Amino acid sequence: MKRLMVPALIAGLAGGLAEVAWIAIYGSVSPVGAAEVGRAITATVLPAAVEASWAPLAGAFIHLALSLLLGVAFVIALWGLVPGRPGKKRIWACAVTALIVVWAANFLIVLPAINPAFVTLLPLGATLLSKALFGIAMAWVLQEIPA
Repeated sequence: MKRLMVPALIAGLAGGLAEVAWIAIYGSVSPVGAAEVGRAITATVLPAAVEASWAPLAGAFIHLALSLLLGVAFVIALWGLVPGRPGKKRIWACAVTALIVVWAANFLIVLPAINPAFVTLLPLGATLLSKALFGIAMAWVLQEIPA
């Protein structure tokens, strides 16, 4: 399992960056920019810092830190539950499914309770696609781990 930690971190980072890229693209054509999303992430974790000039950047760092943790948790779960190396199809299916479950937990349960404004910041479809892209990027990295 130890040899999987670097790929897990890279996979989490790839997923997090895929989301950042998607939100930047989406923000460029919508009234809600990426900086506003970063500020909302900060508001969720550090509500007192929401108006700080550094809040959007802090939101990006918080997002990427959580992405690293998610990559590690996913690898521990999938490789821990499946003896040996899971096949590419299982990695892809589990990664995308896991991130859709994360989206549902975040946007239907957690965020409405702790930061309801975050849930309405972007259309749910845009946030769901964001998480699916995370899963795709994570799977793409993890499928390359040697047996």
